[in-house]
Amino acid sequence: MGDILAHESELLGLVKEYLDFAEFEDTLKTFSKECKIKGKPLCKTVGGSFRDSKSLTIQKDLVTAFDNGDQKVFFDLWEEHIPSSIRDGDSFAQKLEFYLHIHFAIYLLKYSVRRPNKEELDEKISYFKTYLETKGAALSQTTEFLPFYALPFVPNPMVHPSFKELFQDSWTPELKMKLEKFLALIFKASNTPKLLTIYKENGQSNKEMLQQLHQQLVEAERRSMTYLKRYNKIQADYHNLIGVTAELVDSLEATVSGKMASTMLRASLAPVKLKDVPLLPSLDYEKLKKDLILGSDRLKAFLLQALRWRLTTSHPGEQRETVLQAYISNDLLDCYSHNQRSVLQLLHSKSDVVRQYMARLINAFASLAEGRLYLAQNTKVLRMLEGRLKEEDKDIITRENVLGALQKFSLRRPLQTAMIQDGLIFWLVDVLKDPDCLSDYTLEYSVALLMNLCLRSTGKNMCAKVAGLVLKVLSDLLGHENHEIQPYVNGALYSILSVPSIREEARAMGMEDILRCFIKEGNAEMIRQIEFIIKQLNSEELPDGVLESDDDEDEDDEEDHDIMEADLDKDELIQPQLGELSGEKLLTTEYLGIMTNTGKMRRKGLANVQWSGDEPLQRPVTPGGHRNGYPVKRSGWITGSPGPLQKTNVGQSNFKTRDLKGTGLSPEGLLSCLFCGLSS
Repeated sequence: MGDILAHESELLGLVKEYLDFAEFEDTLKTFSKECKIKGKPLCKTVGGSFRDSKSLTIQKDLVTAFDNGDQKVFFDLWEEHIPSSIRDGDSFAQKLEFYLHIHFAIYLLKYSVRRPNKEELDEKISYFKTYLETKGAALSQTTEFLPFYALPFVPNPMVHPSFKELFQDSWTPELKMKLEKFLALIFKASNTPKLLTIYKENGQSNKEMLQQLHQQLVEAERRSMTYLKRYNKIQADYHNLIGVTAELVDSLEATVSGKMASTMLRASLAPVKLKDVPLLPSLDYEKLKKDLILGSDRLKAFLLQALRWRLTTSHPGEQRETVLQAYISNDLLDCYSHNQRSVLQLLHSKSDVVRQYMARLINAFASLAEGRLYLAQNTKVLRMLEGRLKEEDKDIITRENVLGALQKFSLRRPLQTAMIQDGLIFWLVDVLKDPDCLSDYTLEYSVALLMNLCLRSTGKNMCAKVAGLVLKVLSDLLGHENHEIQPYVNGALYSILSVPSIREEARAMGMEDILRCFIKEGNAEMIRQIEFIIKQLNSEELPDGVLESDDDEDEDDEEDHDIMEADLDKDELIQPQLGELSGEKLLTTEYLGIMTNTGKMRRKGLANVQWSGDEPLQRPVTPGGHRNGYPVKRSGWITGSPGPLQKTNVGQSNFKTRDLKGTGLSPEGLLSCLFCGLSS
């Protein structure tokens, strides 16, 4: 009740203002009288005298400029205070503006006592001519105004019969009267009562929000259907390949019994139709890089987009490998260049679009194992990305892609070491203090990057310097509504709790009680992981093999699969105009090169073992690969699968891993041998 009384005067004032505006005179008298009897004060609203006096001043200034022939002052006020929707959409306003331009064009001819100054007259006529060629061109088909389009070209309009009426004494006063009526009407309409304004804004805002949400829903459903189709196709191809593999294994086993392998192998492959994936045309990279450095910002953006699309939309396998190898062999990003002006510098472009599209392209490179290896050759790339991450505050998508690239960089041990030394852990912890302000992508990749860095002993030592803050941030994230981050939070906690000083800090803040709260609410896998963390928390000695040596920068156990996520091409900022080239058409039309043999890249095989899901992550992962269920090598065991962590069900197919009777080959190695043998 107290809150209502505090605003009662203002509310009553709003009602009075509306009744006055709507001309409910009798109702207003009764309302004012009753308020007076009840002792209710009527507050003067903002829409009262202040707005009225301001409107009158503007009207007076416009009329004065009209009388004085001050063309510039008049049209500056006109464009500032008359809404563009009225100037461009109202037919009366358009006609009035046309005649006003005529008034100022002939003002010196009509009102100069002596011969008008030629320069001033030419300036006014030129202004009118420019208006006719631009905004006034819309009325050129109207019979009423057609004769006036000749006015700037007539030497002496005063004696020309077509313009006789303009120089009559009554023409200017009549035009002034029309102007005054128009201004009075416009400014009365603009003095809309506050109550009506509040109602309109509220309704319009809700309507726009509903339209926006509906649009987002339609787009999400469309993307969902696209991804579902892709998933079904990939799943079908996977089962076909596994079936062929099983038949090939049977064929190889049969050879041990003395049967002929070649006939059986060809029979096994007979029903399989292998698609020929076309290689994309080669490009003139020298010209391309030159335009990326010296071209306009719009051209740079379209080129960066096209190069990224060529990589993200290519078929996984030979086609994508060929595209990437061509980029690398031609040093597309100038990673090997020491020139001051290089393609990499686009990451610091003044154009938001160019910066974002450069970050997207680097993220696409980092999504592929060979791309990460290429980018890692130059420490300048890492430093530039770290700088951009900390400086970028305008564009969320740019920041997301820079973060995504750095997170994928953290799969490589030397780059982990550099990021830890650069203090990236402290920046991540600071950002994660307020996770609700972050997009899902930023949150997932920030937590995953933090976990990867915390797996190193140097990273754990960094965390020990701010142990209380790190533990607080991670414990808060345990209860976050985004469940995709849980495996990374668990992995980070499990890792840093191997440090005695951090364990002591965790015990002091009651970490075990916090963890047990989540055991009551979590799913089976989450519960098992938290139990491992509690066990780590209560341990007194370092478990064998938990701490990794920072001296060994061997890459052999790197998670080496490719993670080309759909987010790389989301929310494109630029669209081609009519006749403008973009995408692959831009590349093949303007930058077609000579086809060369780039050779095939070396690919690492992955162990065919699956992660159990019980223990927290203990080796570097990236959300893209983790969510897509890629296996990740873990020193003899493998971690992978989507978060929340799920087992990859290989058993759905007809193929089972078998003892290949002394061949010593894994299924991948077997397939390689068999296909190579058949092709020879």
